[in-house]
Amino acid sequence: MIRNLFLGLSSGLTLASTAKADWGLNMPEGITELSLETYNLHMMVFWWCVAIGVAVFAVMIISLIKHRKSNGAQAASFSHSTTAEIIWTAIPVVILVLMAVPTAETMVRLEDSRNPDLTLVVTAYQWKWHYKYQDSGIEFYSSLAQSSVEARRKGSGIDPFTVDNYLLDVDNPVVVPRGAKVRMLFTSNDVIHSWWVIDLAIKKDAIPGIVNEAWFNAEETGTYRGQCAELCGKDHGYMPIVVEVVEPLAFDAWVDSHDAGLK
Repeated sequence: MIRNLFLGLSSGLTLASTAKADWGLNMPEGITELSLETYNLHMMVFWWCVAIGVAVFAVMIISLIKHRKSNGAQAASFSHSTTAEIIWTAIPVVILVLMAVPTAETMVRLEDSRNPDLTLVVTAYQWKWHYKYQDSGIEFYSSLAQSSVEARRKGSGIDPFTVDNYLLDVDNPVVVPRGAKVRMLFTSNDVIHSWWVIDLAIKKDAIPGIVNEAWFNAEETGTYRGQCAELCGKDHGYMPIVVEVVEPLAFDAWVDSHDAGLK
């Protein structure tokens, strides 16, 4: 159990660090308009925090140096300042409003899944995912790739570092077209799971008996990887997610190549 949790954590850290190799400590901008908006909100709040921190520590340092006892400083005789209290109350309110307005706009857009180009039903299992394309009837299970399954076995003799995308690859990836609004409906067949793909800025819980919703519109083609982000059992670290974003014509060809009843 502990080994599985460690492997899941290490692979998650690997995913986070490789998502944006040039600045691994920061969150990635992602490949959707909403992921970029989320990143911009994150950076806005970050720089406000930096500015507040610099201002507060500057006042503290200046006060400690300029008003120290060895300089002959005398304690103030007043007990409070109404003007100062108004100022230090008004400034945080203004800052919070400046943060709240764009944040509220983005949160409203995050929940607006109306008029999708395709709808994908995601059902979580211990420990794999089931995907169903409502418009075409295509459905299949997506499990850990066989190469990782073999390497993770004790005594396999396979060095995990020689396996491409170890613990981050699947046998059947999700395929979606670039530029399409994809609506996703999440639920679970057993325990609580969480569908997380950092480049799509989606982390949504899959809960038994409940349907959660999210959407994205990928603007760049490529392969994007994620994992279950909710501790769901002993093989929690072995249920990755792979989303392939392809051109619309390639997606049509992919749909044509699958039978409607594929499972």
